[in-house]
Amino acid sequence: MTAADAAALWRRVATAQHGPEYARAYAERFAALAADGADVHGEARCVQRLLPPPARVLDAGCGTGRAAVHLAGLGYDVVGCDVDAAMVEVARRERPDLPWLVADLAALTPEAAGGRFDLVLLAGNVVPFLAAQLAAAARRCADLLRPGGLLVAGFGLDAEHLPEGCDAVPLDAAEGAFTGAGLRVEQRWSTWEGAELTRGADGDGGEVDGGYAVLVVRAARVREHRPARASTLGP
Repeated sequence: MTAADAAALWRRVATAQHGPEYARAYAERFAALAADGADVHGEARCVQRLLPPPARVLDAGCGTGRAAVHLAGLGYDVVGCDVDAAMVEVARRERPDLPWLVADLAALTPEAAGGRFDLVLLAGNVVPFLAAQLAAAARRCADLLRPGGLLVAGFGLDAEHLPEGCDAVPLDAAEGAFTGAGLRVEQRWSTWEGAELTRGADGDGGEVDGGYAVLVVRAARVREHRPARASTLGP
């Protein structure tokens, strides 16, 4: 799956759920939930528990900016990034003063993002939408993190917790992508509030109870030194 494939999958799923004006409808849905008293900021509270402001945060797969805007209001230095220009445009209208990037996470560099981050947030089922790109995106996220920085990813593991048309990424596969990128898994939760994640009846193997996972992974405290490749062109 290429970046274009992942973006096309997202647009198909979003259009099926919300119609051709899916970006506007998506933002309005969460605004209506918040107006009715629903809690729509679990991800931001999770970030607060892990790292206080004014930490620098990348909301990767920011969509219409719900989490990024709230984190900015709490005092975080936030950058929002999404591959879908229509979603980013809604976010930009909400907070034109914040930096919003239309970019493929698997190709985003620290230079393009304005530097490295203390925390990268992957919410809104970014992990299953990335699917076959996940290993490349995980490596890029590792490069985007400062030494000792955190990556927090929340995603559904079954059909009940995923939009129709989006296949699940097994928990072991997601963890393997992150550890393969040099990140260390520190916490496994079943909610953004930090409820324990368990596996099956005996806690060892099998399906994850609850169908949702939040992983907290950490970059190495010292950035790996990669020696320059020797030139083959001579002195």
